[in-house]
Amino acid sequence: MKIMKFGGTSVGNPDRLKALIPLINDGQEKIVVLSAMAGTTNSLVEISDLLHADNINEASTKIDELKSKYIKVVEELFSTEKYKESGHELINSHFEYIRNFTLRVFTTLQEKAILAQGELLSTSLFHLLLQERNIKSTLLPALNFMRIDKDGEPDSFYIKENIIRELKNHTPENIIITQGFICRNAYGEIDNLKRGGSDFSASLIGAAIDASEIQIWTDINGIHNNDPRYVENTRVIRELSFDEAAELAYFGAKILHPSSVNPAHEKNIPVWLKNTMEPEDIGTLITSESTREDYKAVAAKDGIAVLRIRSDRMLMAYGFLRKIFEIFEAYKTPIDMITTSEVCVSITIDDCQYLDKIIKDLKELGTVEVEENQTIVCVVGDFRTERTGSAPEIFEALNTIPLKMISYGGSPNSLSLLIDSSNKVEALRLLSKHLFN
Repeated sequence: MKIMKFGGTSVGNPDRLKALIPLINDGQEKIVVLSAMAGTTNSLVEISDLLHADNINEASTKIDELKSKYIKVVEELFSTEKYKESGHELINSHFEYIRNFTLRVFTTLQEKAILAQGELLSTSLFHLLLQERNIKSTLLPALNFMRIDKDGEPDSFYIKENIIRELKNHTPENIIITQGFICRNAYGEIDNLKRGGSDFSASLIGAAIDASEIQIWTDINGIHNNDPRYVENTRVIRELSFDEAAELAYFGAKILHPSSVNPAHEKNIPVWLKNTMEPEDIGTLITSESTREDYKAVAAKDGIAVLRIRSDRMLMAYGFLRKIFEIFEAYKTPIDMITTSEVCVSITIDDCQYLDKIIKDLKELGTVEVEENQTIVCVVGDFRTERTGSAPEIFEALNTIPLKMISYGGSPNSLSLLIDSSNKVEALRLLSKHLFN
């Protein structure tokens, strides 16, 4: 059995939902994972924020506006009066549920329940559409099997046991539809997977049932070798290893969240990235295999801050780095890059939520310099340490751009550079010209 996940733009309007049918209706068993329709989650977040602020009137207005959009979706999606009526009943039920939250004190847990309505709506509407077309399908609620533990991490054992049980309880159908993103937490309350959202759901489901493959359908033809928003004539990379894909995703390739395919990686299940607008394009295939190329792709990650800790106490001392890392651990702030010299440590972070507190604690160890508005540029390719001459084109390309940090040797798949964000676009274009053209 294979997994097919469709993102928000792929289910963004009635025509897109209808266009999924020939992609999934091929007579083979599959699990179809759907995101919320494009724009829905943003609207639900806006409604939740208004309820948190106790702005009930404006929240009610936003609820009415979103409901009106879905009433229009129902009218355009179904061709028979019977299913239009069923669709309107479905919409009324979900929006009555959302509206009930305007009548009580609003909490974070209730916000999670509201956010879940987007995926519940898209899957229920699509299930009705398949019924109208006389296509056999089963609607399998993700809330019956998808769960996170007390640390917010997927409970893989629970997911595997419960989805297998759920599948056994349903009569065999060619198409099983379920929600991405949403789950229950360790206390049984509605929650969500946050990182990677529906992609993470698809990967977790695929790993739980030992799927033959996982397909992630979006609105572009796979991972490009540079950012097409800033660089012309980029090309799709047809094959990547899981490690290479994770590097690109972590350092800015928006098509994929870096942790979303980890479950597939652990089970060695191939992942396809494909385009619902151009389904004939083969997309990008991610497997455990790697085809070696000097330079395969470039990605950039904004919003970086670099901290430089300088201290004479670091010279010939052991335990100094441990003290630094303990500060970042205390504030649950991951480190992206690190370089060290005899008396100085430079560290980059992309989560600046606790930056002021981190700086205050670091000043107990030495002087601290901070630069914000930085960008990490990551070049993915063949950077095995036994190779010679593997990076001269990179530095030749960037000889007019100041480099703040260089990270090499930590991964055989990448070399990372820190630059001012104001130089990002020029750096991406120069690297494209020197490495790929």
